[in-house]
Amino acid sequence: MKKVLLAIAIGCGLGTFSATKITGPVIAQSSDERANIYEQLDLFGDIFERIRAQYVEEVDEADLIEAAINGMLTSLDPHSSYLSPEAASEMRFQTRGEFGGLGIEVTQKDGFVLVVSPMDDTPADQAGIEAGDYITHVDGESVLGLNLSEAVDLMRGPVGSEIIITVVREGEDEPFDVSIIRDTIKLKAVRVRTEGTAVVLRVTTFNDQTYDNLADGIVKQVEEAGGIKNVDGFVLDLRNNPGGLLSQAIAVSDAFLEKGEIVSTRGRDPKDGDRYNATPDDLAKGKPVVVLINGGSASASEIVAGALQDHQRAIVVGTKSFGKGSVQTVMPLRDRAAMRLTTARYYTPSGRSIQALGVSPDIVVEQPKPRQETEEDEARKGREEADLRGSLENDSLTEEERQQIEADRLAAEKDAELREMDFQLSYAVDLLKGLRVLSLSE
Repeated sequence: MKKVLLAIAIGCGLGTFSATKITGPVIAQSSDERANIYEQLDLFGDIFERIRAQYVEEVDEADLIEAAINGMLTSLDPHSSYLSPEAASEMRFQTRGEFGGLGIEVTQKDGFVLVVSPMDDTPADQAGIEAGDYITHVDGESVLGLNLSEAVDLMRGPVGSEIIITVVREGEDEPFDVSIIRDTIKLKAVRVRTEGTAVVLRVTTFNDQTYDNLADGIVKQVEEAGGIKNVDGFVLDLRNNPGGLLSQAIAVSDAFLEKGEIVSTRGRDPKDGDRYNATPDDLAKGKPVVVLINGGSASASEIVAGALQDHQRAIVVGTKSFGKGSVQTVMPLRDRAAMRLTTARYYTPSGRSIQALGVSPDIVVEQPKPRQETEEDEARKGREEADLRGSLENDSLTEEERQQIEADRLAAEKDAELREMDFQLSYAVDLLKGLRVLSLSE
C-alpha cells in the first residue's frame, strides 16, 4: 500500500507590477471576476433555498450551512477544516495535553481514514493500532463517503464505551476488527530515561508542555548520571509523533542548536514569510544526538528532524517520515467556532520542503516484527560449562575482576533485551557508544 502524499493549497508570488502596467483591461477583468463570484453566491443561495423547501425530509438549516462551509475548506487540502464550537474547544484541550478519545492522529486517503500515528500508552496504542493502518468501518458502519470530521465524530463516544474499528494493514491478507475502550487521553509530552550511558528523550507530541518537559528531563538525567561527562549522548525519539505546535518544534530544535536557521515558512504572499533562528545555549552541551523517526513522524517532528539534520547536529535514524510540510493557522470565528486553514509551507534550513517527501534518515533502520521464541531457543538457554555438574572453577580472576565481569555481562544482557524490545532504539544507543569510543581514540 503506497505511502500517503498529502496535498496542500499552492501559493505563489508573482512579483511586483509597476504602476504603468495596471491598465484598464486588468481592472475590467477584475470587475468581471467579481461579478462572476456574486453570480456563484446567488447560485449557492438558490440551491440552499431549494434544498430547504423541496428535499424529501426536513433539514436543519444550520447543519446545512455548516456542511457547506466544511466542504469548502476540506476541498482545499486534508488539513483545512471547519471546527464547530465543540471541536474547537476539544482542540484547545488537546494542546494542553488532556482530552477524551482513542489516542490516534488521523488523516484521510482514498476516502478512508488513515492512521498517521497512535499516541503512546493510549487505548489505540495498547490495542495494537499502527501508523499506516487504514480504518474502513466504525462499529460496522463504513467511513467511505464521509469527510474526515464526520469520520472522527463517528469514533467519538463516552469514556469507558467500546468501539469496534475495522482495519486494513499492509502485509495482512484480510481486514480485521479491533476492539478499543475509549478513555481520557492524558499525554505526557516527553518521557525521559537513561539506557546505559545514553539519555533517551521520548517526545510524543508538541503541546504547551513539550519544551519544559524536555529541558527538565535533560537536567534531571544529567544530574543522576553524575554530570554531562558521564553521558555518551542523547537519543531524541520522534517516532509516531504526529506533530503539534510550531512554536514548540522551534523550541525543541533550539535546545540542541547554538545558532543558525531552524525553519522558515512561506505563504502565498512573500511578505508573509517568517524565519526562525536558534539562540545560544545547547542543552546537550555538544554531546552527540541521534534522532529516531518513522512513517508516523509528521509535521512538527519533521521540522525538528530536518533542522538538526541540515545543521549536521544529529544523525537521523529509522525510516522515512510522513511528509506533512504545511502550516495550519487556527482562526477564531463567531460563537466560539474556528477555522483551521493551511496558510504556509515550511522549509528546513537548507531550503528544502518536506511536503509529500518526508525526511529521509541518514541511516535506514527498519523495526523488525517481534519474533516468537521456539522450544529450541528455550532449550539452548543454560547450556554453559558452569552449569555442568563438577565443572572446574576459574582460578585466574580476583574477586573484584569477577564482579566486574558479572556487571559487564548484566549490562550486555540488558542491551540484548533492549535490542529484542526496540531494535531501532538499541541501534541509536549503540551508535552513541561507538561515537564515544571513536572520540576517546582520537
